[in-house]
Amino acid sequence: MITTNNLNIESRSLLSSPGKIRSELPLSFDAALHVAKSREEIQNILDGKSKKFMMIVGPCSIHDGDFALEYARKLKELSDKVADKIYIVMRAYFEKPRTTIGWKGLINDPDINGSYNIDKGLFMARNLLLQITDIGLPTATEMLDPIISQYVADIVSWAAIGARTTEAQTHRQLGSGLSMPVGFKNATDGNFQTAIDAIGAARSPHSFIGIMEDGHVGVFRTKGNNYAHIVLRGGNNKPNYEAEYIAFLKVALKKSNIEPMIIVDCSHANSKKNHTMQGKVMHDVINQVIEGESAIKGLMLESYLKAGNQPLKIGNPVAPDVSITDACISFEETEQLILEAYDKL
Repeated sequence: MITTNNLNIESRSLLSSPGKIRSELPLSFDAALHVAKSREEIQNILDGKSKKFMMIVGPCSIHDGDFALEYARKLKELSDKVADKIYIVMRAYFEKPRTTIGWKGLINDPDINGSYNIDKGLFMARNLLLQITDIGLPTATEMLDPIISQYVADIVSWAAIGARTTEAQTHRQLGSGLSMPVGFKNATDGNFQTAIDAIGAARSPHSFIGIMEDGHVGVFRTKGNNYAHIVLRGGNNKPNYEAEYIAFLKVALKKSNIEPMIIVDCSHANSKKNHTMQGKVMHDVINQVIEGESAIKGLMLESYLKAGNQPLKIGNPVAPDVSITDACISFEETEQLILEAYDKL
């Protein structure tokens, strides 16, 4: 008999269903209320009903749960100090898109050793989201694998679709069905139009194949997500956050009948991949807001306990308090920047 299927599959194994993991790590009533209220607050900021400025702040990617919680406790204390003007959402990113190859994040390889214990990673990620929520912070994450979203989406208050996946029909359909506001990043070359097209698609109804709570495959029919919006991250190592770019983007959005709701990512190409430049980007954005730019609703900062990042070789020990992906600013600098923004606003 000639075999024509699974020729490049080395092995297969069953994965716990979303329903099983969610039943073992349930969202409590108080946590569900917190998620619902935080999503409403973010929607009000995007709509302009709330005058607060949103800041999505946290590690490029989480690789150590205990130290992520230490960071979350510090961030909650800071959040309480600025809550009347700034709404802080913690980055809790567990999936990493790779340009070529590399560590794919806590969910895919929680032990950072190439064992790919995805079942363990899903439990760890969901448990961390619950713990951060119990601390009192709303969470944000990137939705990379459409199946994984079923395991964690009920706890997340804001979601991102990355620059590499914004163009994908799969992720536009996913965004149309997600229950929280979704930010689509501009393309890696800095082009706005890809994200504008994605927003229009995500605001429309779709039907697509996905995984059900019991693990079976099913058909999902969506209503469309009215809170799909754009995230500016620069492109080709050039920024696109300055006033001239914002003005151009607003015109392009209005031509597509999309009310401008803009988040600026202070990292990536906007900081020319230099984490020490994030503060410069932040101050420029805050100054635009002070001068009356109402289309900018918030910004993102990549921040962790200690500054910088560390080289990663799969299987080797890593420090738990320094990023193993993109370089981050330290918590001390994060606090200083946010308090400066608070004073200006």
